Amino acid sequence: SLLLQLRDTYSKSGVACLTGEEIGNFIQNLDLIESEDRAADPCWQVKWHLGKLIKKMMSRSYEENISAVNAERALTLSQTDGQQPPRGPVNRIAAHLTGNSNRKNSLSPRIDSSPRRGNGQKINNWESSRKGHSFLYNVELRNGELVIPQTGFYYIYSQTYFRFRENENEDSDLLAQIRNPKQLVQYVYKLTNYPEPILLMKSARTSCWSKKAEYGLYSIYQGGVFQLKREDRIFVSVSNGDIVDMDKEASFFGAFMI
Repeated sequence: SLLLQLRDTYSKSGVACLTGEEIGNFIQNLDLIESEDRAADPCWQVKWHLGKLIKKMMSRSYEENISAVNAERALTLSQTDGQQPPRGPVNRIAAHLTGNSNRKNSLSPRIDSSPRRGNGQKINNWESSRKGHSFLYNVELRNGELVIPQTGFYYIYSQTYFRFRENENEDSDLLAQIRNPKQLVQYVYKLTNYPEPILLMKSARTSCWSKKAEYGLYSIYQGGVFQLKREDRIFVSVSNGDIVDMDKEASFFGAFMI
């Protein structure tokens, strides 16, 4: 292809002078050759221009190789320093937890009432083992808390299903308490290095079951975008844990990186 580029300028006889001679030595000593002595030599002009073109292409190839090596080295160093490469489909982060469908736990979910966990009672018994609609994708679940693997913006959402069904064997004091106006609250908290959790969202409604009602059903949903850091943990707390129904389609909790 190099000879074809030169053929437009020089004759075939001029190009033919390249045969039978080591062009490599000529290119290597190109800058040492006195051009004034050879200016009138057509064969020398062909060699000189060809040598310049080859050196230019070799220099360009060298620069491209160096740039590729430097880019690969920078990526390796960034990963060594703990920086994550640009996020792609493989690094997608998402989780959807559903209520435990075990009827034994549906009206009495395992709830942590530690005073250092903010308001309400933390729900611990989320289903995450790909049963039904639940899943964990590059996210870890610890004691009802989603552990954030990478710093970024996340959409967090949760729904809690409150259900009270009247039973003749129920304690009359409990019935009276439930039938009175009741504030049903759902909290979403973030745990960081601080000793106390940070409230991200809360949603509430006031409900009252009439004496003629056989049961009462209420759902609270909320969602929002928040900036989270690596190793932050998020969880859901509720008021009135004794009437939370952990039905898998009605009570759920999740987050995904945007």
